[in-house]
Amino acid sequence: MKNTVAILGAGIVGVSCALELQRRGFDVTLLDRSAPGRETSYGNAGVLARSSLVPFNNPGLWASLPKLLKNTSASFRYDPLFMARNLPWALGFVSRARASVFEETATALDALIRLSGDAHRRLLVEAGVAHRLRDTGWMFLYRTEEAFAAGRRSRETYDRFGVATQALDARELSELEPHLKPIFPRALWIKDAASVDSPGRVVEAYAQLFRARGGRIRQALVERIERSQAEAWRVAEEGGAVHEVARVVLALGPWTREFAKKTLGLSVPMAFERGYHMHYDAAGGASLRRPIYDTGGGYVLSPMAQGLRLTTGVQLAARDAPRNFVQLDLAERAAREAFPLDQRLEADPWMGSRPTLPDSRPIIGECPGHAGLWLAFGHQHIGFSTGPGTAALLGAMMAGEACAFDPAPFRASRFL
Repeated sequence: MKNTVAILGAGIVGVSCALELQRRGFDVTLLDRSAPGRETSYGNAGVLARSSLVPFNNPGLWASLPKLLKNTSASFRYDPLFMARNLPWALGFVSRARASVFEETATALDALIRLSGDAHRRLLVEAGVAHRLRDTGWMFLYRTEEAFAAGRRSRETYDRFGVATQALDARELSELEPHLKPIFPRALWIKDAASVDSPGRVVEAYAQLFRARGGRIRQALVERIERSQAEAWRVAEEGGAVHEVARVVLALGPWTREFAKKTLGLSVPMAFERGYHMHYDAAGGASLRRPIYDTGGGYVLSPMAQGLRLTTGVQLAARDAPRNFVQLDLAERAAREAFPLDQRLEADPWMGSRPTLPDSRPIIGECPGHAGLWLAFGHQHIGFSTGPGTAALLGAMMAGEACAFDPAPFRASRFL
């Protein structure tokens, strides 16, 4: 009984935790209302990037605020009513753009991303999907010399943390990505990055590996969890099935806030970075060798198994608010200026919500006041780059072993 664990949530974080705890000898059951990798983890740009150590609320945010608050950009939109209802989160998010907090966050995220990268490479081989990995890095594109100069702070941060990059002029960019239109005078090649051609399929393969090794996957809606008199946890599914386990891992991503409040009375200070994607054919036999981030257009374009995936920037709104395709339309218009896109390949755009805490770090660790309840959520828009590292930290803590690095920046007591 003491080694039994129920993991709630079968995205990249939950599936990675299931594999890691299974590897350590725990008896693991993975539960989610959807099949593994079909929710938030499905729709990202598939990038595994050390450059993601720079969070959105970095010291450069202050200079950008006046423009962002106009609520007209392709890269960032917000629902004023949602922001008013979540003002403490918004103020906490902006206040943590201070240099001291940024330094702590960047250091912690860098360690987590590096740990995840190593784990991803191992799991891709073990799950038989190493062919989905590209080691070509990814590209930041700049439409003006002034925009490139404005990114100096981030480039200095990359240099300080040893992230391999190369600044490119228009000719050098054309040699690497010959089918881009000549509208970018400068680019930054993030060499310390890899990408996959289907993040959803990768998560599915990881889940199949977990099952092949004896793990159990239950596609069911969990209604509640509660502490039993036997100092165990009861996990109740919709429909009546109940699992009694020694420990529970809460890895429900953007559904964590609602679930934690309803079942445990916990108030999680979480907002939602909603985002959209659409797939396209390339016109005239054009292709991309790596994902590109058009900093002026506010989108990422990634070569995927399903076609070219156009992913949008951040939309701060309620998780289940009606869809708003303004950003996707603006992103598509900008992408057509940069690359010969053909027609859309789906009738309806995909939308996902990415869970973000005020300091842009996830919570990883045991919940204060709730022995046996472990937390792994809040990975904002970089869950694919940080999921396996999260699992490695959580597994070490649950096994009472030393972690690969100090997990204190991710402690639950920051907010709970």
